[in-house]
Amino acid sequence: MSGALAGGDTTKGVLSKELSSLYRITNTHSIATMAPTAVSNPEPPTTMAIKPTKPTNPGLEVEKKEKTPLEAISQGVCLPGIPKYISFDAHRRDMLQHMAGAFRVFARKGYTEGMSGHISVRDPENPHTFWTNPLGKHFGLLKASDMILVDYEGVAIGGNMSRPANAAGFLIHSAVHKARPDVIAACHTHSPYGKAWSTFARPLEMLNQDVCYFYGEAQAVYKEFGGIVFNEEEGLKLANALGPKGKGMILRNHGLLTVGTTVDEAAYLYTLMERSCEVQLLAEAACASGIQKVIVPDESAAYTYKMASDPDALYEEFQPDLEYEDAMTNGDFRN
Repeated sequence: MSGALAGGDTTKGVLSKELSSLYRITNTHSIATMAPTAVSNPEPPTTMAIKPTKPTNPGLEVEKKEKTPLEAISQGVCLPGIPKYISFDAHRRDMLQHMAGAFRVFARKGYTEGMSGHISVRDPENPHTFWTNPLGKHFGLLKASDMILVDYEGVAIGGNMSRPANAAGFLIHSAVHKARPDVIAACHTHSPYGKAWSTFARPLEMLNQDVCYFYGEAQAVYKEFGGIVFNEEEGLKLANALGPKGKGMILRNHGLLTVGTTVDEAAYLYTLMERSCEVQLLAEAACASGIQKVIVPDESAAYTYKMASDPDALYEEFQPDLEYEDAMTNGDFRN
């Protein structure tokens, strides 16, 4: 029995050596067939495996990037803001659709008055021209295909030329676009509360959070009235009164004018200024009974303006009204 065990041990030893040799041969073959970089100078673990270390000086903190106003108001995923376009044609098409949508919103809110009122939007490819609405067509019927392209001389050079543009509107808008290269769009109508408040030739007071969008130089008052604007000089005076930083202006005995870096911004600011005129008139009426107004302090108003004046945020402010109009009309204004 002991001999059998010894023989078994010998057999095991031989097998063990053979298996060991076979493993070395197989392993050597595997290594030979691998990429050279996989076997030479092995790299340390990737940085994902390295835990970040705290600063050696506890007083040094990593500076955090300040949130944009749109990021600050968005809890979770951030709203996208102004779209990025792949071509001038795509930009122009979207711009004209939003322009027509703005007119539909104005109609729904009751801003129409005969043939009065106009919106202009600077062309993205040819910035010395702008699009405007045809004279005598109701805001509630306007479509993207109705808009007219005019140059700074007032000549219609594109778009739908079956109707004329508004001559008075051209003088106002061309003066604003020339004076303010940063302005892409401007809105002007004879809306009821804007007209009513314009009779005082006074700026809106900072009565609440919303009107602070027009704090400081963002608001202007044009204190003259010379009738319908039929001369270039009057248009230049209006543009000069708006100033380099104006976003909204009260035109004495006339109405309101707002501007923006998109038609969405200008349109939203118009709806906001009109509503602010309504609130101001209500507050003035309440004051007649002896109630005193409490004005927003300058510091708070300035902070609110800073957080609310971002172009991306103002673009998004208009989207709820535009989306509602889109749903109510099945997108009719986009044609």
